[in-house]
Amino acid sequence: MKKRSIGFAVLALLLSFSVILSACGSSGGGNSSSGNNGGNSAASGNDGGAASSDSGSGNSGGSKVTLSFWTLFDGGDGDNMQAMVDEFNKTHPNIQVKNTKLAWGEYYTKLITAVGNGNGPDVGISHTSRLPDLIDQGVVTDLDETAADAGVDWNSFNQNLLNATVVDGKHYAVPIDTHPFIMFYNTKLLKEAGLLGEDGKPVFEQSADGFMTFLKTLKDKLPAKITPFALSNSNDDPYRFWWALYSQLGGNDLVADDLKTAAVDKEKGIKAAEFIQNLYTQGYIKKNDPDFYKNFQSGTAAIMMTGVWATGTWESTKGLEFGAMPIPKIFDQEATWGDSHTIILPVTKKDDPEKRKAALTFANWIADNGQIWAKAGHIPSKPSVLEKEEYKAMPYRSDYAAVAGTVKFNKPSTKNWQIRDNVSFKFLNEVWAGKMTPAEAMDKMQEGVQKELND
Repeated sequence: MKKRSIGFAVLALLLSFSVILSACGSSGGGNSSSGNNGGNSAASGNDGGAASSDSGSGNSGGSKVTLSFWTLFDGGDGDNMQAMVDEFNKTHPNIQVKNTKLAWGEYYTKLITAVGNGNGPDVGISHTSRLPDLIDQGVVTDLDETAADAGVDWNSFNQNLLNATVVDGKHYAVPIDTHPFIMFYNTKLLKEAGLLGEDGKPVFEQSADGFMTFLKTLKDKLPAKITPFALSNSNDDPYRFWWALYSQLGGNDLVADDLKTAAVDKEKGIKAAEFIQNLYTQGYIKKNDPDFYKNFQSGTAAIMMTGVWATGTWESTKGLEFGAMPIPKIFDQEATWGDSHTIILPVTKKDDPEKRKAALTFANWIADNGQIWAKAGHIPSKPSVLEKEEYKAMPYRSDYAAVAGTVKFNKPSTKNWQIRDNVSFKFLNEVWAGKMTPAEAMDKMQEGVQKELND
């Protein structure tokens, strides 16, 4: 990937980000930076307790290093990250991290502008999906030399999550989680329909026909006011479901390896879209549902699919009896949509090796202590965290932790977000609304992806 100078391209990129600021939002009521965060939280919320550390102390015996850390986390995520920063500072007296919380909707614009002016932070956050843009604009630095000095073992990370942060053979970020698309279910309603096993999990065959039979049974046996499958009628979550099924069918990325050519697998795209379209036409998904999150939260939907960030919301909902699991293997292989939060080292006015080493010591510690970060529902990036008693003691998380290995990431194209918002959403929404056939949509998507790549 060829990097462009910040001075030459920052205005163009700022315009691009202004278009896609809401792109990572959930279409319902998700309350996470992975979803649709609103304002800027100032809460410090040190509710994490003592955290065990597998990372080295870093900078031991040296002078004190102070790091500026910019984050985009609000709500529970913001509280949990602050708790981790507080614990790190307490256990690493020679490295002190100052956490500045920016509003999600402003974060990337402010980061790009600040780095371009030489006033960026020492440490930052990036979604894996945003890395290609930041790399291309020269906003972030590669980490390999510094990581070796800081004792970061890349083999200690989930390799699926790690590989998505490697561009042109270089590591550009430390992944701290993945927040994938999963399935939630109302245990009370499934039991009433005779579809809950003794283990508390849904009973159905993992196949296209099996899932359809499962939904039909829910519709036939539950009261008419109950929605079998709560899902939005447009944008994020239907797209995430389509991407998951497209990937389960073995569909390739929408962009070819050369990152210049559209590569929509029309046959697989049609099959995935037809499956979802049938869910709408057969009445399994409520048409024009004004808020599918509230539908599930109020106990009037049997299942729903969205990101893991909803886990904390359902846990805090009084009287809601639910479970969580990977989305079903409807087609050939397990796969789903997902993204990751990562820690990056932005370009700074002055290169300071000690600060960079301290920053990666901090990043590695955060990954090592993902049991705190998992409170909001995220899957930790290090498999070792999944074995910690603190993690195992939290309900639901272990039921979908394996999904980290089946998330299908995009290729590192700088146009991924424009393709999603301007092309995939646009034409798939027409399919869900019955205004376009899946075949027509795939043709339009191929043309649209190529246009975005050409621009």
